[in-house]
Amino acid sequence: MYDLGDIVEMKKAHPCGVNRWEITRMGADIKIKCTGCDHIVMLTRREFDKKLKKVLVKKAEA
Repeated sequence: MYDLGDIVEMKKAHPCGVNRWEITRMGADIKIKCTGCDHIVMLTRREFDKKLKKVLVKKAEA
């Protein structure tokens, strides 16, 4: 459904006004980085799944 490097949209926008996040780490926890202000947030996978709205851009397969 989502993978490392994908750009995702969450249900709530970040206070900086941007609602685009890049997945930078995946495991039991998922780390996402705001594409507007580079703020980093770490969520449990369960919490991430609950707050995820949709995947906007899939990372190109190399």
